[in-house]
Amino acid sequence: MADGREILYFDAVQHTRPDSIDVRQLPDRNVNSEIRFDRLLGEWVVIAAHRQTRTQLPDRTQCPLCPSRPGSPTEIPASDYEVVVFENRFAALPGVSTDSSALADHVAGSAPTSPTEKSGRSEVVCFSSEHDTTSAQLGVERTRMVIDVLAERTTALRAMPAISQVFCFENFGAEIGVTLSHPHGQIYALPFTSPRATKIEANARRYRDEHNRNLFGDMFAAERDSGVRVVCANDEWTAFVPTAARWPYEVLLFPNRRVADIPELDDHARTRFAELYLDVLGRFERRFDEPMPYIAAWNQAPKGAEDFWWLHLQIFSIRRAPGKLKYLAGAESGMGVFISDTTPENVAAELRAVTP
Repeated sequence: MADGREILYFDAVQHTRPDSIDVRQLPDRNVNSEIRFDRLLGEWVVIAAHRQTRTQLPDRTQCPLCPSRPGSPTEIPASDYEVVVFENRFAALPGVSTDSSALADHVAGSAPTSPTEKSGRSEVVCFSSEHDTTSAQLGVERTRMVIDVLAERTTALRAMPAISQVFCFENFGAEIGVTLSHPHGQIYALPFTSPRATKIEANARRYRDEHNRNLFGDMFAAERDSGVRVVCANDEWTAFVPTAARWPYEVLLFPNRRVADIPELDDHARTRFAELYLDVLGRFERRFDEPMPYIAAWNQAPKGAEDFWWLHLQIFSIRRAPGKLKYLAGAESGMGVFISDTTPENVAAELRAVTP
């Protein structure tokens, strides 16, 4: 790209793309992210004040994720595309350092000696050149292509010595905080293990040490055997509402066979995921009169946990009823104690009742 960022095109059929030259005059990149350590919580916090100036819900004709047009260049120079990945212009994380000394392992409660040396990478994944479509409307073939792209990017980013965890996700809906309505997701290559993954990893290790069993597997088996919170399933994947769901509408998609991350999924599992994922998104879209805003968050194994981690996708919405959103108020924001306005069993029954 004109400012040196990397852009990658993924297509079902190879293209030469003679029109993919970025002709814009862009200023030098100004990524002033800083990663600081919260000693009380033992967690990393990213300070990225430069993101205050990022593009905020532009008019459709000014969308930076649409293909470029004569006289109207965008972030994607080509006149058309299938799936595109590029480094985020307003990156939350600073550029990746190739110096392995930048990776500082830490124990919860103590800070590494050089937290400012830690780095990462933020990428945007555009699912389609069509501005007015959604992930729920992509179809199986394109959804499968997106999964292949996430697998390839996960492999490439995990190979970087500074990276501890690769987090792929999608935000959908203005209520969630989406700043661009074009169908897209993001990838954060984190130079630390996220708080959620750290807690899950610790609990899974302790469970393995105490019971010589896999915590993910036992929990998943219990959900499948009970069936009361299962929303839908096929021969490779099962979608269910977790027994202690924090969000009004929350569904976990588990592969029926344990894998640590997206690259480990075989061809059949990827295709069957695309089918079930679209099923679940369709239920979210049709549960109320308007599509539910949601976050789709891939939980892949952080480095060091691959031998027992169980890949899963968490999809959740802050919509609790027509015209009503779940706000994180005193207990949730102040103390991290979630108080749910719905029951997992009822939510599962409601989503099962939605016409596929």
